[in-house]
Amino acid sequence: MAWAGRIGTTAYWLAALASSAAAAAMLAWYTPTEATMGPIQKIFYLHLPVAINTLLACTTVFVASVGYLWQRRMAWDDLASAAAKVAVLTGLVVLLTGMIWARSAWGVWWTWSPRLTFTLMLWLLYVVYVMVRPAVQSPERRALVSAVYGLVAFLDVPLAYFAAKLMPDIHPSSIELGLSMKLTLAAWFVPVTMLCAGLVLARYRLNERARRGAAEPGWAPVGDAKPSRAEA
Repeated sequence: MAWAGRIGTTAYWLAALASSAAAAAMLAWYTPTEATMGPIQKIFYLHLPVAINTLLACTTVFVASVGYLWQRRMAWDDLASAAAKVAVLTGLVVLLTGMIWARSAWGVWWTWSPRLTFTLMLWLLYVVYVMVRPAVQSPERRALVSAVYGLVAFLDVPLAYFAAKLMPDIHPSSIELGLSMKLTLAAWFVPVTMLCAGLVLARYRLNERARRGAAEPGWAPVGDAKPSRAEA
C-alpha cells in the first residue's frame, strides 16, 4: 500500500539522518586529531566513503547497462540514468574534498597525479553521460547509446581505484589509522552509503514514473524523459 511505502521511506531517511548525527558526533568528540595534519585531516572520514560510493554508483551504471543490452528492459535504463546522476554529484564532492585535503597536505589545490587525473576523468565521463542523454529523442535509442557509453565509461573505474597502488603517486595508497579512527570511518560509511543508495532509488522511481506516464494526457517530462513525436 502507498501509506506503507511512505512510512518506509520516512523511516529510511530518519535512520540516515540519525546515523549522520552519530557519525558527526564521533568525529567531533571521539576521534583524535591527527598529529601531522591537524583538524583538516578529519575531512578524510567524509572523502573516502563518498569516493567508494562514487565507484559503486559507476558500477551500478555498468551493471544496469549490461542488463539493458541483455534484456532490453527500460527499467535498466531508468536505473543507469539514476546512478549516473548520483555518480556526478558524489564525484564532485570527492574532487572538492580532495582539493581541500591536497591544499593542506601538499601545499597545492591540484596536482596531476595518476589517481587524481583518473578521478577527474571519471567524473567528466559521467557528466557527459548525463548531458548527452537528453539530446537523444527516441527512448529506445537513448537507452542503447547510454548503455554502450556506460560500458566504456566503466573502464576508468579500476584505473581510478588502483592508480595509486600500481603507479608512483603522491596520493597515499593506504593510511594507517588507530582503532578510534577506524570506528569513526566505519560510522561515516553508514550515512554516506544510505544517502547515496536513497538518492539512486528516489531518482529511479522518478524516471520510472515519468516513463510510464509519458502516454498519459497532461504529462510533463522529468529529467531525461522526452515526449514521443506523436505527443509533441
